[in-house]
Amino acid sequence: MTPAQQSLLDDLSPVLGAKGITTDLADIAPWTIDWRRRYRGEAPALLSPASTNEVVAIVRAATRHRVPLVAQGGNSSMVGGATPPPDGAALLLSLRRMNRMRGLDADAGLAVCEAGVILADLQEAALAQRRRFPLTLGARGNATVGGLVSTNAGGTQVLRWGTMRGLVAGLEAVLPSGEVYDGLAALKKDNRGYDLTQLLIGAEGTLGVVTAATLRLAPAIAQRGVAWVGVADPAAALVLLRRLQRQTEAVESFELLPAETLAAVLAHVPSARSPLAGGHRWHVLVEAVTGDAAARAPADELADWLAPSIADGLVEDAVIASSEAQAEAFWALRDAISDAERATGPAVQHDISVPVEAMPRFMVDAAAAAEARFPGTRASGFGHLGDGNVHFHVRAPTGVDRDRWYADEAPAITRFVHDQVAAAGGSISAEHGIGQMKIAELERLGSPARLGAMRAIKAALDPLGLMNPGKLVAPMPGDLADQPALARGDLPE
Repeated sequence: MTPAQQSLLDDLSPVLGAKGITTDLADIAPWTIDWRRRYRGEAPALLSPASTNEVVAIVRAATRHRVPLVAQGGNSSMVGGATPPPDGAALLLSLRRMNRMRGLDADAGLAVCEAGVILADLQEAALAQRRRFPLTLGARGNATVGGLVSTNAGGTQVLRWGTMRGLVAGLEAVLPSGEVYDGLAALKKDNRGYDLTQLLIGAEGTLGVVTAATLRLAPAIAQRGVAWVGVADPAAALVLLRRLQRQTEAVESFELLPAETLAAVLAHVPSARSPLAGGHRWHVLVEAVTGDAAARAPADELADWLAPSIADGLVEDAVIASSEAQAEAFWALRDAISDAERATGPAVQHDISVPVEAMPRFMVDAAAAAEARFPGTRASGFGHLGDGNVHFHVRAPTGVDRDRWYADEAPAITRFVHDQVAAAGGSISAEHGIGQMKIAELERLGSPARLGAMRAIKAALDPLGLMNPGKLVAPMPGDLADQPALARGDLPE
């Protein structure tokens, strides 16, 4: 621990108390390794405030002593965004003790949550009031509201409800100056200049510490219909999606996956069964919901909406879940993809997005281009067709040395895939953020205007570079935030 760090702890000890400061390295160790165990850092202390005022005290002390801070929620970042730097220069700032629900107004459809509220707990609290927070993630039992806001999280319901940007109605945060930005009021109209709430969403903790958020709720699901559909190609899937969208706003999820991805799941999960008889090159999982228990069943509506597409050959086959158990079984196939793909062997995984209308061609052409450029590999994508998010995987040739392939081939594959994304006008990060994993690739492919504006904003709000150094914004040489970063792509564990 440096003298400056010790002085900071001495200043904060009367404010935070014994529960607010952890210096036992064994207790800190689990929080210095990222979710996928790709990045490992060091931190001599972990600070755990219990209130916004305590966060203010921490940030002001960090400024006085020039000590960087890495804010952390559930530590479920997929890109090393909440991992401290390896040199121990930064302290961890955990928001997990700030886990109060400050209010939930079912009539207004709003919930005010502190940053440490876990997603699953928020969802349960909303359901108790016959409301729901319409964002679902695999890490719902770990991910916190502050982390979801800071990474602009997405999920399978973005098609209807949008990312966190669309679900946040207000925000409270402690800025690098130590001042509190109080923007929790859910104003429909507010023309007082720059929207600081939106600026902080997706900033990955580099512009301040999110301490609370006002979130929009939706009516609880009274009925849902889930269908599994076989189509010839992604282009047919997009035509089907557009047809459904013209008929209803009830469709919340529209997941697209190729036959080989489904085959991997069926091989990985012994009890799994294909929903459709016969072979289909591509599959679609559709969910439609209603909050009205008296409305016509979405399953019946889905059957009517799909019938014309089956009749004209756009849809090759389809089955509507006849029970909640069958609907859950369909979703279990989708949820098992990541584990199944990992079990098939080494692969470079990419979380990317392209314009929705370009997604069908990209999924086919980019896969063919990758296989041609890197002989012996197999490439494919699956994802959320309605929002253009592709999880694009390039699997290693059979029999390669795993570690050597990751070291020698994976970086080149990632650059190649990202070049294809850029050519399609897309983004190298759809829903996982930049963190430290993609910071070099963002620097390589980002437009000068975007990168210059991001640096200017960072320098204006955090001139000392103390907020989450080495993440999102590549620092200029000599900055306190200057940390080494490696463009590794989305490599699996």
